Amino acid sequence: MKHYIDNFAHDHLPPAELQPEYIYDHADFQMPSDLNCVDKLLDRHIREGNGDSTAIRTFDVKWSFGALFEKSNQIAHVLIDDMKLVPGNRVLIRSANNPMYVACWFAIIKAGGIVVATMPLLREKELSTMVECAEISHALCDFRLLDELQNVKSDFLKNTIAFDGTEQTGSELEKLMATKPVTFDNYKSKSDSICLIGFTSGTTGNPKMTAHYHKDVLLVCEAFPKYALQPTPNDIFTGSPPLGFTFGLGGLVLFPFYYGASTFLIEKPSPELLLQAIQDFKITICFTAPTAWRLITAKVSDFDVSSLRRCVSAGETLPAKIWQDWYDATGLKIIDGIGSTEMLHIFISSEENNFKVGSTGLPVRGYEARIIDDQGNQVPTNTPGRLAVRGITGCKYLNREEKQREYVENGWNLTGDIFKKDEDGYYWFVARGDDMIISSGYNIGAIEVESVLLLHPEVAECAVVGLPDSERGMLVCAHIVLQNHEKCCPELGVEIQDWFKKNAAPYKYPRVINFTQTLPKTETGKIQRFRLK
Repeated sequence: MKHYIDNFAHDHLPPAELQPEYIYDHADFQMPSDLNCVDKLLDRHIREGNGDSTAIRTFDVKWSFGALFEKSNQIAHVLIDDMKLVPGNRVLIRSANNPMYVACWFAIIKAGGIVVATMPLLREKELSTMVECAEISHALCDFRLLDELQNVKSDFLKNTIAFDGTEQTGSELEKLMATKPVTFDNYKSKSDSICLIGFTSGTTGNPKMTAHYHKDVLLVCEAFPKYALQPTPNDIFTGSPPLGFTFGLGGLVLFPFYYGASTFLIEKPSPELLLQAIQDFKITICFTAPTAWRLITAKVSDFDVSSLRRCVSAGETLPAKIWQDWYDATGLKIIDGIGSTEMLHIFISSEENNFKVGSTGLPVRGYEARIIDDQGNQVPTNTPGRLAVRGITGCKYLNREEKQREYVENGWNLTGDIFKKDEDGYYWFVARGDDMIISSGYNIGAIEVESVLLLHPEVAECAVVGLPDSERGMLVCAHIVLQNHEKCCPELGVEIQDWFKKNAAPYKYPRVINFTQTLPKTETGKIQRFRLK
C-alpha cells in the first residue's frame, strides 16, 4: 500500500518477517485504520471546546490549545505552499525546547510530512549524516542554531526556513505564517503510516533510524502514563530531556496533550530553573535523568516543591542512593523506567503502589518481558540474562536489515540490556550488554559497582568501565568525581577500595581508580562510558 507520494520511509521498512510480534490485547490499544495522530493530541481539544485551556507555558509566554492549533495550521500551509512539501517528505526540526518547536512538530505531521527531531547540540557532521541517511529534504530551524545546519552540504536538503524560538523578533517562518489561514485539513494518513523517525544515540558512522507509526505515538500514551502517572487535565508537566529525544517527546508533549494537561518548557533546564518552575508554576509531574535528580536533591530544600506528585527518571538506571536521598528530602518516590528509541518510550517501570527500591519495576500495560540466555531460553529467577520485550510498539529500523536481525529475535525486541527478574516478577538492571565486565571469570555489572561507590560519603559521581588486562581478562576501573576535588590523592583511592571490600563482594572492587572533575555525558544526561574505556 502506498502511504505517501514520497514513499522513501515505507520502502525501507524491514520486511514483515523481521519485525517484532505486536500485541494489542486491550480495547484501549485498538486504533482506526484512518488516523492522523495530531487530531487526537491537538485538534480534538478545539472541537471539544477547550481551545482556551493552557497548552504550553514557559517563563515568558503562555499558549492556549487554540493558539497552538492555529500556529500549527499556519506552519502546515507554509510547508505545502512555500516549501513545496510532498506527503512523505522528511522534515528536520532543529531547536531547543520551546513552543515553536511543538507547533512545527504538529505542523509537519498535519501536512503529511515525517518528523526527524534533533538535539540542539548536534554539529554539522552529525546533522549531515542524518540528512544523508533519511534523505531529508526540508528543515525548520531556530535562527539561533542555523550556523551548523547551513554548513551541511547535501543534495537532499533543499529547503530550510528559520523561526524565532524566543518569539521576540520573528524570522522568515513567522512572516510567512502571518499570510496564512488558521485552519487546515490534516493529511489523511493511515494508522500504520510513518510519522516520526528517531535516530538512536550515536549519530556517527552509519546511525540507526527508528520508524514510528501514527498509531505508535498514541499507543505509548495509553501505556506508561496510564500505568504510572494517571494524568488529569489539571496536571502540569515539565522536565529536562530535549524533545528530540523520545523520552522528552513523550513526557513533555505527547502525554500532557493526550490527557488535556499542559506542559512547561525550559530551553536550558538547569537544576535551579527546574526547581524554580516547579515552585512558581505549581508543576505536578517532572521528567529528568538520574544525574539531574542527584543535582536537584542537593538544592531542593531552598524551594517549595509541594505541588509535585509524580517524579520520573529514565535515560539510564536510577541508583538506589539517588532515589533514597530524594525520598528523604521530599517524601516523593522517583518512578524509574526503562525505554528505548526503538520502542518509542518506557516499557518497564515502577508506579506508586508497586515499588521495590533499586528495581526498575514491572512491565507497563501493553508490554511483556522475559530474561533469556544466548540461545533464547528463559533463565531461572534472579539469573542475569538478556532483556527481551514485546507489546504494542517495536523496533522498525529503516534500511538496516542486519541491525534489525540483531534487535529482533523470534518476535521479541532485545534491548541490549542485562537484567534479572526476582521471585515477585520485578526486573532489576544489571548492566548494558556492552558494560558487563568479566574479570577472572566473574561477571561484574558496571552499574552494580557504581551503586556501591555512590554510598561513599566522598563520592559525588562515578562511572565504571572494564580495562583489558592480560591476567584477569578485564579490570574494574572507576572514574570518580569527589564531593571536594581538593581531597583527591592516592591514599583516598586506597581508602575507597578498602571501604568497598567491606561493603560489597570483594571481587567487584575497583582495582583502578581515576579521580576526575567531570564525567563525559550526552545532552540527555547519560554518562558516556565508551569515552572512558
